[in-house]
Amino acid sequence: MIEIDGASLTLEQTAAVADGEAVQLAFAARPRIDRARQFVESIVARGEVVYGINTGFGKLADVSIPPDKLRELQLNLVRSHSCGVGDPLSERIVRAMMLHRANVLAKGYSGCRALIIETLIQMLNAGVHPVVPSRGSVGASGDLAPLSHLALVVIGEGEAIYQGERLAGLEAMTRAGIQPLVLEAKEGLALLNGTQAMTAVGALALLAAERLAQAADVTGAMSLEALKGTPVAFDYRIHAARPHPGQMHSARRLRELIDGSEIRESHRDHQVDPRVQDAYSLRCMPQVHGAVRDALNHARRILEIEINSATDNPLVFADAEEVISGGNFHGEPIALALDYAAVAIADLGTISERRVERLVNPDLSGLPAFLAPQAGTNSGMMIAQVAAVSLIAENNVLAHPASVTNLPTSANKEDHVSMGMTSALKFQHIVKNVEIILAIELLCAAQGLDFLRPLRPSPRLQKVHQQVRQRVPFMEQDAVLSHHIEALVALVRDLNTA
Repeated sequence: MIEIDGASLTLEQTAAVADGEAVQLAFAARPRIDRARQFVESIVARGEVVYGINTGFGKLADVSIPPDKLRELQLNLVRSHSCGVGDPLSERIVRAMMLHRANVLAKGYSGCRALIIETLIQMLNAGVHPVVPSRGSVGASGDLAPLSHLALVVIGEGEAIYQGERLAGLEAMTRAGIQPLVLEAKEGLALLNGTQAMTAVGALALLAAERLAQAADVTGAMSLEALKGTPVAFDYRIHAARPHPGQMHSARRLRELIDGSEIRESHRDHQVDPRVQDAYSLRCMPQVHGAVRDALNHARRILEIEINSATDNPLVFADAEEVISGGNFHGEPIALALDYAAVAIADLGTISERRVERLVNPDLSGLPAFLAPQAGTNSGMMIAQVAAVSLIAENNVLAHPASVTNLPTSANKEDHVSMGMTSALKFQHIVKNVEIILAIELLCAAQGLDFLRPLRPSPRLQKVHQQVRQRVPFMEQDAVLSHHIEALVALVRDLNTA
């Protein structure tokens, strides 16, 4: 059971809830929520005009709404902003989005009833997952379109997935035994004004990217062994002289991964192997993999702040009896961080592909051409490297930052937007591509190691090699590689434990 209080949610807890973990609202959060709600209700009772409570929205902020129209205002807000397009987000992402929205409402600055949060939690725990189109957000004022589709199901409209079936939102809520809500003043904005779509996509993609940073050390170490490279460049003293945290971490892991290798011992003597230095894709793994790690760590810090932040507008400061308009819905911090992370993880794929090229190229590897036992009759891993190159080309396009793009919206009232959801979706796509690239490297490195028998790699890499061979056989002759690559993608996602 994950308890939310608006201040302590982690990315790991996000993943747990995305995978089905139950949620509850912390008892300590309720007084804050109730105080803010009572203050909002006092504003309505006094007839005081306050933006977001009894006015129109955006360009229509100057239009006052009478008390008897406030429920209609919330309903129209949710309906009119439900303008998402494109393929729906996965159920895992939608669960993360619901969790993040419930958590930030639990901070007590949004002025909604606790019932709103409790309903989101009921939906999570019962498995009612709104159908949320993936496109339509510019990331300011937050992720309006995606969150509106979420809010539609809260009020018994829209569509949802329940027990594997796509249903009308009301039907899904009814089957789950959850009462749809009638939104009161401020609660429409509380549900749909924020950054929770981009943080949901970004958080789950970041966790996958962090696993890739771990896996790249493993696949890179296996390639180094297959190519009879030297681990000298991983010497602690080199990296202590330039102590970037990620670089130090990657160098240590590479030393540990290769420790005890028979292959390494076989070519330590310079009379046996006169090479002094390896190519950069081998020698500079700590510097490149480490820089990726540091970029991902930066993105993690930004996301962990964001998922515990109040991001709607206006914010209700009940203790000071003030409602203040600002711009915490603007997704620029997330957009920049995820663009940076996307560039970093794309480069992890680039260096991996360069190692694949060295493995399949007989002029560079000392191994059979394209790792085929009978090259010529067999093409071996030739097209596996081509596939990796095609993904690199795609990643090069996707890595262009979305955050530098600005197209004003809402009659120029919202004249600078973050495009943070685009940053998140591109990052997610690049992560999936790099999973495939690392799987291709794993496929090739394992094949290369087999050609060096009876020499064995380090004990740790032997275990990884065994895991590969449990899924994919040694390629005696040409076969369909697509299935093998797909099988190894799942292994790549778990190589962080190696």
